[in-house]
Amino acid sequence: MTAHLSMRARLGVAAAILALVAGAAGYGIASFGQRGASPAAAENGRKILYWYDPMVPSQHFDKPGKSPFMDMALVPKYADEAPGAAGAAIDPARLQRLGARIAAAERGTLDGALTAAGTIDFNERDVAVVQARSGGFVTRVYARVPGDVIGAGAALADLLVPEWGGAQREYLAVRRTGDAALARAARQRLVLLGMPAATIAAVEAGGRPRDTLTVSTPIGGMIKTLGVRAGMTLAAGQTLAEINGIGTVWLNAAVPEALAAQLRSGQSAGATLTAFPGERFAGRVSAILPNVQADTRTLTVRIELPNRGGRLRPGMFARVDFGAHGRDALLVPTEAVIRTGRRNLVMLALPGGRYQPAEVRVGAESGGRSEILAGLAAGEKVVASGQFLIDSEASLAAIPARPIAAAQPAGAYETVGRIDRITTEAITLSHQPVPALSWPAMTMTFRVGTPALARDFKVGDRVRFGFDQAREGPTIRTIAREAGR
Repeated sequence: MTAHLSMRARLGVAAAILALVAGAAGYGIASFGQRGASPAAAENGRKILYWYDPMVPSQHFDKPGKSPFMDMALVPKYADEAPGAAGAAIDPARLQRLGARIAAAERGTLDGALTAAGTIDFNERDVAVVQARSGGFVTRVYARVPGDVIGAGAALADLLVPEWGGAQREYLAVRRTGDAALARAARQRLVLLGMPAATIAAVEAGGRPRDTLTVSTPIGGMIKTLGVRAGMTLAAGQTLAEINGIGTVWLNAAVPEALAAQLRSGQSAGATLTAFPGERFAGRVSAILPNVQADTRTLTVRIELPNRGGRLRPGMFARVDFGAHGRDALLVPTEAVIRTGRRNLVMLALPGGRYQPAEVRVGAESGGRSEILAGLAAGEKVVASGQFLIDSEASLAAIPARPIAAAQPAGAYETVGRIDRITTEAITLSHQPVPALSWPAMTMTFRVGTPALARDFKVGDRVRFGFDQAREGPTIRTIAREAGR
């Protein structure tokens, strides 16, 4: 009996132990599941908000696992990476491996030099057309062919004009009668027949008709066309030759349409030709043609050049520079600008190793630097290389781009004043108060950021100007005549 009870007791104890183990395991499993599903879990001391698929960042999950969209594991989103934080945090070691480079937006002189390729062409305004003034016959031609360069008054052909011969004989007969009125009428008939004044004078001086006329060129230049041969019969108004002057030539330069705003008629231009290395030919823009070449997206700028000695020949290739002056501008490396097609962005480098996209308005570009018209302030730092990866990280973190209106130039102030004295280095102005600096209205001298700013202004001009408190003293950065003044 004792042995039997002892066996039953041992079985009861074993069953109790198994129940306890099962209960403890169930509690542990339940507790583990609760910890895994909690979005407030911590990993390496960082609080996890949720998990997400980097390819579909808008969809959030409350526990780790495999993405239902892609064959990849979900990624944790930490509290210190929340959109509310200022910018996206990027691992510095990662940036170093990418060769990321930081540059500051700074004011400087934007090189205004604009160059383009062009070719020499005839000046189409310097053209003379030689025509037959009356019907006749070609009795003689001179040794001329198209392409010859001739001087003014060079003979082209001798024409026999029977109609002129009869009118000249009639005029001479009337003159011999002594009737002045009839003589004037007969002479006027010669003029109406198209007879040159020199031919009429020769008839009056010689007293005999001159029915053979030598046709000559009114200007010097190159013969473009020559349509006269010995023995030809000519009709009144028939073109005999076309002469193009070569005293001046046109240089037609192809300028990208994006740079058209930098050009104006009358501005100076210079050209260098491969035919004359080391020599510069100066001229001025005479016209900016209204049509744009659809295939090259360029417009034609016409420069008129003097052609001393006739050395510049149509068809010659030239390099043109338009000699534009540099101007003060806020500049960043061109490679720092991300052009999306819809807007332009730069990636701001914020304190604490964070980065944020900022929308900017971009102006001209020269020498690897781009002008920033709005959206950045002097001294702000931007990423000049590797910014595309950082922009992707910012997009995944749903960090919005800073709008243009949010960028306020650090240390920039604006007011209105009258110029009392001006040089290329400084301007003295009697200006209105500057509330931001607690300045009353007064007269003071400001440095000029760049000499180009002082150009085209004079004493007495009323201007609106922007300045900052540079280390060297108050410095003018922008200046323009006050509207309506």
